[in-house]
Amino acid sequence: MLELRRVDTYYGNIQALYGVSLSVEAGEIITLIGANGAGKSTTLMSISGITSPRRGEILFKGQNIVGMAPNNIVQLGISQVPEGRHIFPLLTVSENLDMGAFLRRDKKGIEDDRAYLYDLFPILKKRRNQPGGNLSGGEQQMLAISRALMARPELLLLDEPSMGLAPLVTRQIFEIIQKINKDQNTTIFLVEQNANLALQVADRGYVLENGRITMQDRAELLLANPDIQRAYLGI
Repeated sequence: MLELRRVDTYYGNIQALYGVSLSVEAGEIITLIGANGAGKSTTLMSISGITSPRRGEILFKGQNIVGMAPNNIVQLGISQVPEGRHIFPLLTVSENLDMGAFLRRDKKGIEDDRAYLYDLFPILKKRRNQPGGNLSGGEQQMLAISRALMARPELLLLDEPSMGLAPLVTRQIFEIIQKINKDQNTTIFLVEQNANLALQVADRGYVLENGRITMQDRAELLLANPDIQRAYLGI
């Protein structure tokens, strides 16, 4: 579904990604792990068109999307849940979901998806008329995920969904991520600093260090790798 081929991304004259190559198959949960500043978020922003690569290709279902506007990338079937959630705090929960469906015109499908998400996150239904800024951190993460899903993506990009959340809420969020993958057949590209949890839910994983992919394998093999355990799992 997705393939990055030797992607170089810069911020001005500062290079953040060096020849990053990876692939995501339809129906998978893929995780990208690494330390702060490794380039994980830059990888997602390169895919979603927020930070366009200077060199390399990003192929989505065979089409090179480098240089394409972010809204057009959303229309193709890619949605991103950004690091820090970035919901619209003054809009209600319901209005935030409307923003996620902004590019859609199928009213029946939009309402069906809204109902599904309210079943998935009952607290959002209960608070649908409250401003997003009044929600707790975990509830805002649920809202950010739901807003992205309202675009009905084939590929969902998740950037640090556990950031700032209590362990119990984090576990709940990750259970929902797995449910979305299974129920909706939504392919998921997960960037996460909690390497242990990310590798538990993923099919495959990549390790990013200083803007370069240094390792890739099945998730369970990365979990058992002594180098990964020392560097990222505290073992």
